[in-house]
Amino acid sequence: MADIHRINFEPVDIEMEVGEDENILDAAFRQGIHLMHGCREGRCSACKSYLLDGEIQMENYSTFACNDAEEEEGYVLLCRSYAYSDCTIELLNFDEDELLGGIPIQTVRTEVVALEPMTPDIVSLRLRAVEPEIFEFKPGQYADLHLPDGDEHRSFSMATTQSTPGQVEFLIKKYPGGKFAGLLDSTMKVGDPLSLTGPYGSFTIKDGHVLPIVCIGGGAGMAPILSLLRHLSESANTRPVHFYYGARTARDLFYLNEILELGTHLKDFRFVACLSEVVDQSLPGSELPDSVTVEEGNVTDVVDRSESELGKSEVYLCGPPPMVDAALALLDANGVPKDQVFYDKFTSPAFD
Repeated sequence: MADIHRINFEPVDIEMEVGEDENILDAAFRQGIHLMHGCREGRCSACKSYLLDGEIQMENYSTFACNDAEEEEGYVLLCRSYAYSDCTIELLNFDEDELLGGIPIQTVRTEVVALEPMTPDIVSLRLRAVEPEIFEFKPGQYADLHLPDGDEHRSFSMATTQSTPGQVEFLIKKYPGGKFAGLLDSTMKVGDPLSLTGPYGSFTIKDGHVLPIVCIGGGAGMAPILSLLRHLSESANTRPVHFYYGARTARDLFYLNEILELGTHLKDFRFVACLSEVVDQSLPGSELPDSVTVEEGNVTDVVDRSESELGKSEVYLCGPPPMVDAALALLDANGVPKDQVFYDKFTSPAFD
């Protein structure tokens, strides 16, 4: 049995135990402590913290997330850190409401109830919880879907809310050569068993916040934003909401009618389809509802010329990493405070 050590987190004064055979982030999840995190693969730096005292070793991490100089100074990535003594760790990024108020991580056995193509490369995967019969999560969070024939998993955001507690929908982009894409295109069928673990992520609407909301999405990043919109509509939230969705052409857009319907229940709602390539709308599959606003250009360029007061908004980002990087640069250039920006930056393996 692995040795057990005590971890004390400052400045929140929370203690927990961790075994030498588990990383600190997973140990926290196991004990109901929801630390800030992103990719959980040592690549994004969302869980970066500072070791005040004790012995920690990091494994398999990117120097982009924590470079050699930072490691020597005492910075650690909790998702890659293993404790070999009692430790005191200073959290650099945390949400006090989430720390002890998150939903416990659980593994759920499910079965496939629907597979539906939404665009040429995005599929809607619907699962029914079998054991337990309810999968609890907050709108905007994500889960790990486990590949049937091994220990690998892929991370995908939920598109649904707790209004359908026994079922959950994922919107999955198929990448050439991707293992999960291969399953969706070949062997996976209705009735198949599939297990998931979650929920993860802090891409959630914060109680008590009142600033207008700007959502920026692309590709399968539609999923968590759709979950947020569904939640805002169901809860009769009164915050203004603008949603910018980036796609190549009109044929890469989907769920338009539902988005427009949700918007009728939201205050000052605006949906803009941002198309990087404009095609002839007379082509099959290219027609758009007259009420959809279309702008030419990359989604970040459209946001830049459309939103004059980004610094007075909370911004939610989800999409391919290059889009998220471009959006973060835009927000930084516009002086948007970092505590008003929410995103889960998946690394490339999570997209296949």
